[in-house]
Amino acid sequence: MPANYDTIAPVYDFISRMVFGNAIVNAQVSLLKCLPVGDYRLLIVGGGTGWILEDLAKQRPNGVTVDFVEASNEMIQLARKRNCGGNSVNFIHCPIENFKTPFSYQAILTPFVLDNFEEEKAKQVFNQLDKLLAKDGVWLYADFVYDKTNSPMWQKGLLKLMYFFFRLTTKIEANRLVNIDTYFEKGYSKKMEARFYFDFIKAIAYRKL
Repeated sequence: MPANYDTIAPVYDFISRMVFGNAIVNAQVSLLKCLPVGDYRLLIVGGGTGWILEDLAKQRPNGVTVDFVEASNEMIQLARKRNCGGNSVNFIHCPIENFKTPFSYQAILTPFVLDNFEEEKAKQVFNQLDKLLAKDGVWLYADFVYDKTNSPMWQKGLLKLMYFFFRLTTKIEANRLVNIDTYFEKGYSKKMEARFYFDFIKAIAYRKL
């Protein structure tokens, strides 16, 4: 059963900023400079409360058609209140694994969403999105990082706490991070990479070859 963020939607951004300051916001905003220019179609998966739509409008004031796919209806209602500038936004209440569309996309944004899935489902969703991304399209990917060899122990503890909290409140299926980076090794090249919050958060822009 898909995770349900409805219960924490009103306080989600507050909790995020309380724990991580502006790191989660800055990671996503840093990726927007890698978006194409001109008119194109952008898929945002798990866009939450939709604040990213306002930052998108600042950098790309018009010409972008956004399909905003979000599994939480409460998140969708909050996102509808955002100032999207001259961009056109289609709000789609649907778990990404059930999303179907005739369109292809010149850009995809997946902000802190693939960490909700166990490995088999994460790979399934990755392959689903890969088919939707056009050749030479950009995939903007932001998520947490944990390396058993190099990461400090506090990151391991914080991850465990985060997964405990979200499994309790939203019923996400995952209980650990999946190494999504390996999925991009074939067919993609990096355009940009940045780290935030003591290297605990990464933002990577990939180009589809």
